[in-house]
Amino acid sequence: MNKLESIKDIHRMAGLPGPVHPLITMIDVAELFNMCILPSNYVLSFYKISLVTHLDGKFKYGQGYYDFDEGSMVFAAPHQVLGQIKTDADPKGISLFIHPDFLQGYPLASKIKQLGFFSYAVNEALHLSEQEKATMLSIFNIIREELNGRIDDFSSEVIVAQLELLLSYAKRYYKRQFLTRRVLSNDLLQQLEELLNRYFEEEKAVNEGMPTVQYLAGQLNYTPNYLSDMLRPLTGMNAQQHIHQRLIERSKDLLSTTNLTINEVAYKLGFKYPQSFSRLFKVKTKISPAQFRTTFS
Repeated sequence: MNKLESIKDIHRMAGLPGPVHPLITMIDVAELFNMCILPSNYVLSFYKISLVTHLDGKFKYGQGYYDFDEGSMVFAAPHQVLGQIKTDADPKGISLFIHPDFLQGYPLASKIKQLGFFSYAVNEALHLSEQEKATMLSIFNIIREELNGRIDDFSSEVIVAQLELLLSYAKRYYKRQFLTRRVLSNDLLQQLEELLNRYFEEEKAVNEGMPTVQYLAGQLNYTPNYLSDMLRPLTGMNAQQHIHQRLIERSKDLLSTTNLTINEVAYKLGFKYPQSFSRLFKVKTKISPAQFRTTFS
């Protein structure tokens, strides 16, 4: 796997002059498409934020291809595997590359690590309206002007402030995307319910343990973070909380309709230790499994 360690590396591999700033750069997507000689798969040691404003064709990102609409954004964190850019079209857009060291000393250095969309897959890109695209472009342009102007003591502060604003808008627009795609989200919720039902009916939990967020996300072709973020507006819960709710519902069925012991119920649901099941049950219901069962005696 090829790894690009510095901002200078991305300029060199794309055949561009050296960056103005050693820790942050902004490159037009057209320059990357036309000049890039990157290997088929590579890993960046820095953050990447791309805004594609026009592209007729496909964009290889990670292990798959994505058909971009006009006005889409993708985010990548350090150490993610990315794919070579391939298209026969005339693309337009901007890519911003930020080394983690550029953020050191600012609260954003820790905040950015908590943003789930930096680990979203290509099919989970952010789709922007015309107004949203204009807003994002205005922020990119301010950062570009700052980078192309005279670098001084305030440059980093101004750029970091604009980055924070850009990421705040990204959070807002992703939340809007989850809401406006409610039909898709409802289908996802139905698929998730069916997947969990099959998991328990086929007794996979006995051999494979409790269903995990990673397992469910993989079966539904989403990343774990995107799955949780899609579920939250619908149910008020993330994916892990949804799993816990279904475990409690299933355990209540078993406790009230079978003669299985509490330990047997725990193992049937995939718990390695019965104590863990009893602890979760009490946290969620405020009573122990034994107390719950007595209400049906």
